[in-house]
Amino acid sequence: MSIGSLVSTGGKSGVKKLTLILGLTVLAFLFVSAGSTACKKEAGEEVATEEEGAKIKEEGVIEFEGAVKVAVGKYLFVPEVQGFDIVVQGEIDTSEWVGKEVKGEGRFFPERPSVLVANSIDIKEEGGDWMNVFTGTEEIVLDDYLDLKTRGEFQVLKDLAYDEKQSWDEIETAKVYGKLEKQTVTEGGVQKDVYKVTVLGAEDKELGKIIIDSFTDFSRYYIEKLRLFDKFWFYINIKDTVDWSVRRRTRELFHADVLCAGLF
Repeated sequence: MSIGSLVSTGGKSGVKKLTLILGLTVLAFLFVSAGSTACKKEAGEEVATEEEGAKIKEEGVIEFEGAVKVAVGKYLFVPEVQGFDIVVQGEIDTSEWVGKEVKGEGRFFPERPSVLVANSIDIKEEGGDWMNVFTGTEEIVLDDYLDLKTRGEFQVLKDLAYDEKQSWDEIETAKVYGKLEKQTVTEGGVQKDVYKVTVLGAEDKELGKIIIDSFTDFSRYYIEKLRLFDKFWFYINIKDTVDWSVRRRTRELFHADVLCAGLF
């Protein structure tokens, strides 16, 4: 019997029966849905933990495992350990670890939610055995690390132009959007790399160039992480302004040190 015929032939009794049937149907649906959702959530959490390559060992300590994709100075990027920059404090050449499988554990600090300070790191050898290559004994020093709150305080330089140096002349730190370019030049018979940031405005219009004098390890680390992108934000320390005659000819605005890089 259909729902329509039940109402039309049964009067009030039919309505009561219909209400009861609908109520039981909705209740059964919610029960099944809740059970299904719980199962999916539980399974999803297990998969996510495995994929991220990290799990909580105890309060403040996280175990991790994965392949090192980027290593600059004390900073390691392991894609499986999502959301963390792994920090190795000490005199050690981490660049040799790039492309290798590692596992270890690190300390998590709520005041630095994206940093995982390594306590120990093992590397998988060709035979499949694990060899310890690092055991943390030194206090963490993050003198070049810029957290999101600090980066949010950087002023955005907009509408830059070679003939308007007042737009940057009185500013110490700022952020600009653009692309990094490298040129190899010869000076005094010696070759060296010269880096510049081409600053981009609306519709990627070129506004000028910034001569880069240095990079912090933290900025080089993030530039390596962003190597699939050709344009991003640079957090800079503004230094000397280029002379007017050169500025007018080359559109080079000023010198700067790069402190960090990011997609926002």
